[in-house]
Amino acid sequence: MIEQMLASGELPEGGTIIEPTAGNTGVGFAVAASQLGIDAVFVVPERFSLEKQQLMRALGADVVNTPTDDGMGGAIQRAHDLAAEREDAIVPQQFSNPLNAEAHYETTGPEIYHALDGAVGAFVAGCGTAGTLMGTSRFLRDQISALHVTAVEPEGSMYASAAGADVSEGEYKTEGIGTHDPSTSELFDPEFVDDVTQIPDEDTHAEMQRLAAEEAQLVASSAAANSLAAIDVAERAAAGHIDLPHDCVVTVFPDSSERYLSKGLYGDYEEWEG
Repeated sequence: MIEQMLASGELPEGGTIIEPTAGNTGVGFAVAASQLGIDAVFVVPERFSLEKQQLMRALGADVVNTPTDDGMGGAIQRAHDLAAEREDAIVPQQFSNPLNAEAHYETTGPEIYHALDGAVGAFVAGCGTAGTLMGTSRFLRDQISALHVTAVEPEGSMYASAAGADVSEGEYKTEGIGTHDPSTSELFDPEFVDDVTQIPDEDTHAEMQRLAAEEAQLVASSAAANSLAAIDVAERAAAGHIDLPHDCVVTVFPDSSERYLSKGLYGDYEEWEG
């Protein structure tokens, strides 16, 4: 995204990116910015992982916190306010920038397709910005027209409402995916997905612990939600409830639980801060 914005002149050489983020995209942006001579400022709601914020700072970025109650919408507004104060600053806006999805169309999709010799029946991924889901699945569906696409969100998130489901908004602990306002996530195309699966926090918490204990996978909550949704798709396919072009369900584990240890995710559910 930064390379394309530099090439187009949208971002001046030596300029500044100011981005609202839960952390992981911020870490990636910070690495790229340091290599391309760009300053980076990230606006992060207070509740999100301290480890990710520490990583962004270690990579040379500035981190500005916004109140938890303001949600990601508040962080987005604060990022734009900060950018307006600087002549050389832009907001890449991962929630609406098509380059976000394009990056996955060009990289993640081909990697999955070639690693599995094209035998992909379903792609399952969580929706934060929806860049991973939309970019990867668009590439795969260009190759496999009958590909089944499942979006994943926590129970209480509202992506499913954009797809026509009658769901209730609520608080959730799962970090990095989900939204209270689908209108802020312009990359998500509900007509492109076959279904939206909601995973309760308590199930996600249990799956994080199972994946560690039984499969030696130290992954965070969005990955655990993806795991449960992928299992659900596989079970529905095995029962004949959905037809897949190939007997292979693919999902992604976006990051490690080591970025969230301060939140007590391996303790009791009630102690998990989310």
